[in-house]
Amino acid sequence: MIRLIACDLDETLLDVHKNIPRSNLDAIQKAKDAGIYFVCASGRGYTSMDTILKQLDSYQKANEYTISNNGGIVVENKDFKHICFHHFSFELANALFTYGMSQDVCVEVFTDHDVYAFHLNDDEKQWLMMFKDDAIICEDDSIDFLKDEPIVKILFENQDLRILQNIAKNMQPLLENKVSHSFSSNRYLELNPIGVDKGTALKQLAAYLHIPMEETMAIGDNDNDISMLKAAGISVAVANASDHVLDIVDYVCEKDHNEGAVAEAITHYIL
Repeated sequence: MIRLIACDLDETLLDVHKNIPRSNLDAIQKAKDAGIYFVCASGRGYTSMDTILKQLDSYQKANEYTISNNGGIVVENKDFKHICFHHFSFELANALFTYGMSQDVCVEVFTDHDVYAFHLNDDEKQWLMMFKDDAIICEDDSIDFLKDEPIVKILFENQDLRILQNIAKNMQPLLENKVSHSFSSNRYLELNPIGVDKGTALKQLAAYLHIPMEETMAIGDNDNDISMLKAAGISVAVANASDHVLDIVDYVCEKDHNEGAVAEAITHYIL
């Protein structure tokens, strides 16, 4: 029996216009009516999900939960009460930031509530403002002003995934035993404190809710979902998922994120 569904957002739950297809909304509501938790699990910060949580009728609701920042923060949606909170030391965050600023990437720094963007190009500005319209665009090359603000995640953006893969390879001495890294949306290299990922967050939330892991399901599409898919009792990939994801899941949807793949997964296993 499935009691908890953790679902990625971009390229999984959301269509190309960043909306939730009607079929997904209907299936999710039926699952919730049956007493099943439906939890958004995203690389986004939880303050970047208001529109989505409102569509799901879970915004500022008690007993509704969100996994954000690739597992860096888990909240109850009512007043965004922290269940789990993980952040870098400032020294490590500054080292990652400094390295990123020397590369051909946009750099985004995530704190509890805000996103600070550096070296932002027009394309990434459009993407960022689509889900975080109050993101702070910075002109300087320093994050010293964030010394007293916990930094949860750092993200590098380039539309050439090979560039990001080379950056991750070249910065291994800095990452080793200190930083978890993953790729998403074929344009992001995401950096979290070591041991922080969606899979660990799912385990922490399931334990908080007293739900065995075999009673959980995860749905995703990209590399930053792999830890969550491996941790869940049942793992599902949407049709547009990366090859790395397709290789490890229990079920691959016939539909992609534009066609209501999440509804297909819920119908297949629950309804």
